[in-house]
Amino acid sequence: MGGADDDGPPSKRVKVTAGRLRSLSNGTSLIEPASCSLSFSMARPLASEGDDEFVGPKGIVRKVEFVRIIAEALYSLGYKKTGAHLEEESGIQLHSSAVNSFMLQVLDGKWDESVVTLRKIGLADESIIKLASFVILEQKFFELLEGEKFMDALKTLRTEIAPLCLNSDRVHELSSCIVSPSHCYLFGVSGQDSIRVKSRSKLLEELQRLLPPTVMIPEKRLVHLVEQALTLQRDSCKFHNSFIEEMSLLIDHQCGRDHIPSHTLQVLNGHNNEVWFLQFSHNGKYLASSSSDRTVIIWEVEVYGRVSLKRKLVGHQKPVSYISWSPDDHQLLTCGVEEVVRRWDASSGECLHVYEKGGLGVVSCAWAPDGRRVFTGLTDKSVIMWDVDGKELECWKGHRTSNISDLGITCDGKHIVTICKDTRILLFGWESKAEQIIEEDQPIISFALSSDGKFLLVSLLNEEIHLWNIEGHVNLLAKFKGHKRSRFVVRSCFGGLEQAFIASGSEDSQVYIWLRSSGELIMTLPGHSGAVNCVSWNPGNPHMLATASDDRTIRIWGLKDVKLKHNGTLTCSNGHYCNSGT
Repeated sequence: MGGADDDGPPSKRVKVTAGRLRSLSNGTSLIEPASCSLSFSMARPLASEGDDEFVGPKGIVRKVEFVRIIAEALYSLGYKKTGAHLEEESGIQLHSSAVNSFMLQVLDGKWDESVVTLRKIGLADESIIKLASFVILEQKFFELLEGEKFMDALKTLRTEIAPLCLNSDRVHELSSCIVSPSHCYLFGVSGQDSIRVKSRSKLLEELQRLLPPTVMIPEKRLVHLVEQALTLQRDSCKFHNSFIEEMSLLIDHQCGRDHIPSHTLQVLNGHNNEVWFLQFSHNGKYLASSSSDRTVIIWEVEVYGRVSLKRKLVGHQKPVSYISWSPDDHQLLTCGVEEVVRRWDASSGECLHVYEKGGLGVVSCAWAPDGRRVFTGLTDKSVIMWDVDGKELECWKGHRTSNISDLGITCDGKHIVTICKDTRILLFGWESKAEQIIEEDQPIISFALSSDGKFLLVSLLNEEIHLWNIEGHVNLLAKFKGHKRSRFVVRSCFGGLEQAFIASGSEDSQVYIWLRSSGELIMTLPGHSGAVNCVSWNPGNPHMLATASDDRTIRIWGLKDVKLKHNGTLTCSNGHYCNSGT
């Protein structure tokens, strides 16, 4: 009879301490058995008690799979003892003993044994077995070459790799390595530029991707599932406007309307007449505004979100209708109404150059993406390309533009976007001379390019805003309605995180915001006392929006609970600041 230890039921736990732990480059650990005997009869992955158990209220998560991916996550994070303890306590192995033996054989370079074991780990698909064998034997081939065992490498190629009848082109490449080993570095492996003997741990990772997940748990599977869950939550979040680092695993993610900038944080009073245009710099650290008072103001967005006057630019003889930041945000183009374009140093406020054409007025301006050229539209409907110092490089005459002060250059610098007639937008390849036309059925008031240059937002006379795809095949994607426009130029913009929202000014003194994906009007922002002419969403901060109005003010909109630093203190934004620019 047994001793005292026989009183209880036999243990159902798999002891993992009988062997030694071996770590892989990805953090995974293998349990190396005390005996290397392969006299097991494993035809399928090891089944553990609890295969039919489920965890979670919905009954869709299998306990065995759940425990295995947790164990893999622990090992990949470097918690090897904890992972081994989980396997021991749960009685559920991360990998079967056959798979563990296979992995150890690969790491030890026991190529022939690993190919034999490959057929004992539960693979039903012969094609996967052959493909994995090819990968293993190719590694064997290269290691033999590296050791200058050329005859053994040739034998492996002829008697082991070639009979698999896989990838004949690859076999021919390998054979050329026998003739000239230096050729090995000319062939690509898995999209790489050169062949070199990969580490055995990298080989094991490649095999892990080949084999079914029931046999070998994919690397970092738990992390992948969690990322997938967060991505799905983000994608289903109707008002998503939060940075990814603000998402937490501890609560379900859901942005509300309070994540959209809808509360006035500041009112800027630097202009003494109607404010016609404004635009944030590409890095979001500055805001430039222009007015019918013929001035341009550069505002600085401080660290805590407060906006303060940096420079007032004086020199235009007519109202300033358009602004364009240089790609590096160090300079600024400003366009007077049928006057000239001025280039300014944004830091010092110095006017660096004036672009003008004798007898003609300039109506629009834009930078080339390289920052070395400037484009302007003229009153004779031509477009001129200048170098930054004012040398005319090229001129395209004809109906290339209209008197509307909008001009865009795509991100690749190859296409000019202009309004060529009342109802037409021209996409002109200035190098290729290719032309594409967007035809609207209503007069065009203004347009705005998306930050990636792939989409165009077109404001129309009939109080509609149309979203067009201009990459490849031009097509209309969506329409946005609700804002008011009857007499003035009203501008719209893309904005928010990943430019998921559309905002527009309106002659009813309100700001309108839509969901880009559905066209749904989700918010109107009251506050201005005159027509809202222009809107600009901060590209560096999805929670900041600026609006320009005929009431001579600029409003900075943000979140309700944002606090701005003022005179060394943090002040709640339930009210708002007034800033006279002093």
